[in-house]
Parts: sequence; structure tokens; C-alpha cells
Amino acid sequence: MTTAYGAAMLAALGGFAALTATGRYAAAERDLTELVTTRASLAERIIERAGVGSVTLGADGSTLSAGVRSLLDEFSGYYVIITDDGGRTLYRSDAMRRLYVAGYYPDSVNLSSAAAEPYRNDYDSVRTAAFSLQASGGRRRVRLTTGEILMTARVADPPPPGRVSRIAVGVSTQRLRDVTTQTLALLALAGPLIIVAALWLAWLATGKLLDPIDRMVDDVAAIADGRSLHRRVVLEVDARDEFGRLAQTVNEMIGRLETSFASLRRFTADASHELRTPLAVIRADVERAMTTPQNSHEQAVALEEALQEVSRMTGLVESLLTLARADEGRFALVHEPVPLEPMMREVAETAAILGEEMGITVRMPRIESATVSGDPVRLRQLFLNLATNAIKYTPQNGTVEISLETRHDEAIVTVKDDGIGIAAADLPFIFDRFWRVDRARSRTEGAGVGLGLAICQWIAHAHDGRIDVASRLGRGSAFTIVLPLAQNAMETPNTGLSIS
Repeated sequence: MTTAYGAAMLAALGGFAALTATGRYAAAERDLTELVTTRASLAERIIERAGVGSVTLGADGSTLSAGVRSLLDEFSGYYVIITDDGGRTLYRSDAMRRLYVAGYYPDSVNLSSAAAEPYRNDYDSVRTAAFSLQASGGRRRVRLTTGEILMTARVADPPPPGRVSRIAVGVSTQRLRDVTTQTLALLALAGPLIIVAALWLAWLATGKLLDPIDRMVDDVAAIADGRSLHRRVVLEVDARDEFGRLAQTVNEMIGRLETSFASLRRFTADASHELRTPLAVIRADVERAMTTPQNSHEQAVALEEALQEVSRMTGLVESLLTLARADEGRFALVHEPVPLEPMMREVAETAAILGEEMGITVRMPRIESATVSGDPVRLRQLFLNLATNAIKYTPQNGTVEISLETRHDEAIVTVKDDGIGIAAADLPFIFDRFWRVDRARSRTEGAGVGLGLAICQWIAHAHDGRIDVASRLGRGSAFTIVLPLAQNAMETPNTGLSIS
């Protein structure tokens, strides 16, 4: 990041240098143009004030008077050429004469030719009173051996006879090159210092910016061993900025991992415990059968007990396999219209048969016609599990109610008993796998392994429904399954029915 910032800074500094040099050069060029234009105007005013006596007849023809010449000689360093209407040179500045004397005769000729050439750029129409000289905005560059000259001229149009008709003033453009050289030298001197300072500041800023990332990496590395999932990433930053949101997301992920690991450990421990007991019983029964006389009653009893434990283990393994496939999303469900009324009557009859020995009455106070979309096998398993649980935990001569009604495009199935109930502290956990209430249900004869309600919840969720429970200890429980009705499902009320 520091290198990228330094490269960007270098590119920006280069662009700034180019713009600065170009701007200063353009400003210096404007100043130089204004300077020579001002000098040409000043020369014109000097000649204008001298009036008709400014031009005298010399030995070689017309020439400027000594007074005018002395004033023009003050233009030291400027290349000044003044001509009359016949093209004769009336005045050459000292700078022009030095070119000729120094042997730069071609340069002198080039300047004289440039001064005599027409300047057609932007003449104004304002004529001076005495000489009718037009102010010319035109300028040109003349390249000499010693350098380049910027020249401008003021021209009389038409040229007055025997009078001054052209004033040309030039100046060296060396100062333009000096401006460029000075700008580049300044940037060459200050540029490295700026780059070094920028890199240093970028290094500090990047380090400070990435310091939370380093701390986060250390925290996550300490948590990644799987034994420290209770820890969280701590950042003293604003929770609304990017790092704060990242830390919050990582903490939420770690929280989910902690819950998953805890569930996995509890699931493994519970499954091991549940499998260990029947295996121990089966081993004991098989050993007893092997040590008893062949075809004896005791051998038959031992083998029958082993068969019961095998059946119990088979149910447990099938339940575990069902939940494992559901967790992985590999359990394919059939989706077809399922009429619930005949299914609920069948479930009620099965529950009545199971409760007949205990004298439990199974009632259906309200059964309506309802059709849902789902898997009939799994739905029957859902309702039968709840009905079996109700029979299992209802005391002798108790009552179980199974009802089906429709409300707001939903089918609502309720399985209610007046059994031992569930304590309020245990209600949030009853759908957890292998959860059993120790104080009551785990001691009940025929208690399961704690997977039935977990399977019921999965079946309900797989059908876009939900399952709720309401219970009080000693006053029974009521399980409610809410499923969406299939499209165009008919709702027909029906009379209640009691099966005992």
C-alpha cells in the first residue's frame, strides 16, 4: 500500500510539475509579450512627441534626430528597428549594433528581415494623431544563433511620406527558458523531499490503518484451535466503520460456530450414551443365552430382550440418519396434495388403540376438511409422533384431544393432553436433540431417546410450517402445528368425534 501510494504521489507530483511549468511559462510569455508591446508603444510616443522634427536628412538619407535617438538608446537590451516609408532604416538599437559588430551578421539580417515583414495579426483601427501608426497585436519568434527573439511591431497604414512607418521591438526569450529551468530545478530539489515525506506518512498511516487487522488476525488465530470459541474479537473502533462491521461479522460467525460445536459435542455424547446402553444389554442377553441350555425358556427370554434392544437401536439409528440427511439437505420430500381429514382420523384411531390399555380417551372435538401440499409419509410421521407422545405421558383414564381446523389459509392441527406437562424452564429446549426432562419424562416408562420432537420440528419446517407448544407442569401440554393450505383447498366444517 505504501508503494502504491508512493507511485500515485509521484505521478501526481509529475502532473503538478508539468502543469506548474506550463502555467509559469505561459504567464512569463504573456508578460514578455506585454513588455515588448509596451516598449513599442513607448517608442511610438517618443517619436510622436518629437513631431516633424524627429526625422532629419542625413548624409546617407533620412535619420532620426539626436534627441529621439538618445531617448531610444535607453531601451537597453531590446532589439529596436525603426524604418521610414521607403524601407530605409532610421534607427538600430545598441543591441542590434552589437550583433553586427560581434560578427553575427546573419542574425542581424534575420532580425532586419523579420522587422520588415508584414504583421497582419489583429490590427486595431485606432490611429495615432501624428503618425497614424496602428497598434499590432501580432508577434513572432525569430531564431538566431545566440537564441530566440520575441518581436512585435507597430506599423503606419498607409505609410506617411518621409516619416516613420514601422517600429519593431524584440527581446530575448532567455527569461522564458530561465523560468522553465528554475521551475524544474525547484521541483527536482523539492520533489524527492516531498516523495520521502509522503512515503513516510503513508507508511505510518497504513500501519495505523492495518493495525486493527493485525490484532484481528491474532485474535482469530487464537480462537481457531476450536477450544477457545468462547472468546471474541475485540476492536476499539467505531462499530459503523468497515473494521467494526468486519469484527461484528467475525464475532457472529464465531458465535454460530460455538453453538454448532457445542451441539455437535452434545449430540455425539448423547448418541454414544444412548447406543452404549442397548449394546450393553444386548451383549448381556447374548452371553446369557449362550450359557443357558439350548431351547430353554430362559434362553428364549434372553433372546427376546436382545431383540427388543435391537429394535430400539434400529429406531434410534434411523432417527439419527433422518436428522443427518435433513441437516445436509439430502432428504428429498414428495410434494403432492395431502387431505388432512382422513389422515387425522387414522392417527386418532391409532392413538386410541395405544391408549386403550390405560383407559385413555381420544377425542376429536373439531375436524375440518383441509388439504396441504407435502409428503404424506412424513406428515403422518409428524402427527403420529405427537399423538404417541400424548398417549405416553397421559395418566390412566386421561384424555387426549386431536383437532384440525383452518384459519387464514392455514391448516392448524392441535394435539392436547392432560398429562404430566412440561416445566416452563424446559420448554425452550424440548425440540433439541436428545433432550429429555429429567424430573418427569425421563423416568416415565417407555420414554424415548429425545429425537422425536426434533424430527417433528424438521418435518414442520420442511413443509413451510411451524410447531408451537404450550404446557404447564401437571396440567398437560398442547402441541400446535401450522401448515399452509394448498391452493384451491376446500374448507368444510365437520362434527366432533370421540374414540375411547
